[in-house]
Amino acid sequence: MRKKIIAGNWKMNTDKKDSKNLVSEIVKNSEEKNHTYIILSPPYIYLQQAITDCMHRKDILVASQNCSSFDNGAYTGEVSAKMLKSIGVDYVIIGHSERRQYFKESNDILNDKILQALSNNLKVIFCCGEDINQREKNEFFDVINDQLSSTIFKLDSKKLSNIIVAYEPIWAIGTGKTASPEQAQEMHFYIRSLFKKNFGDNVGDNISILYGGSCKASNAKTIFSQSDIDGGLIGGASLKSADFISIINSI
Repeated sequence: MRKKIIAGNWKMNTDKKDSKNLVSEIVKNSEEKNHTYIILSPPYIYLQQAITDCMHRKDILVASQNCSSFDNGAYTGEVSAKMLKSIGVDYVIIGHSERRQYFKESNDILNDKILQALSNNLKVIFCCGEDINQREKNEFFDVINDQLSSTIFKLDSKKLSNIIVAYEPIWAIGTGKTASPEQAQEMHFYIRSLFKKNFGDNVGDNISILYGGSCKASNAKTIFSQSDIDGGLIGGASLKSADFISIINSI
């Protein structure tokens, strides 16, 4: 049975007090459910506190928003996968559209980050998605196929149990636009079919694929009702505990 997952990506938001309060409210007001997991991804400097505050909840895990493509060395300001694992981080987000766009992360860099994460026993939330021009030109299937073929599909199938895919239509991130449930389902079905084609039905049927494009409390239930959507990678709505808990309860 595929895991259902609601992940909150706080991006570069919250201060220490806000972060601690947000974690506390989520822990206090969410209920444990079978086969359903909550993943919280605060900024680097609040990871340790979040891990400590979630220790008694096996269903709440913590993710870093990024990791270095290097193991160690003179890379000022970078944080390695080994460092993250040493404080108890469970997951790392790799390939987010904002990292690709603002920090010019290529497929080669993403591959290095994936390998760093997996070699240090971190699980990966790998993001893929198309921009508005690619959507309007009907190139979205080709874009997703290329993003996955250049990265995740290079892995040995045995490693895919440590991968979650997040489909994020870039044109729907922070714009107020949302892919329709039918558009989201179409892409999730396509992504799952690619995994089946490359690795077999068992892998394709069991990999969790999340939706990550302006999912909010008002539309979460409809989106999550689609057969190939296993949860969400939530941005802005994860910063308000009531909204995030409502989204959790929608799955």
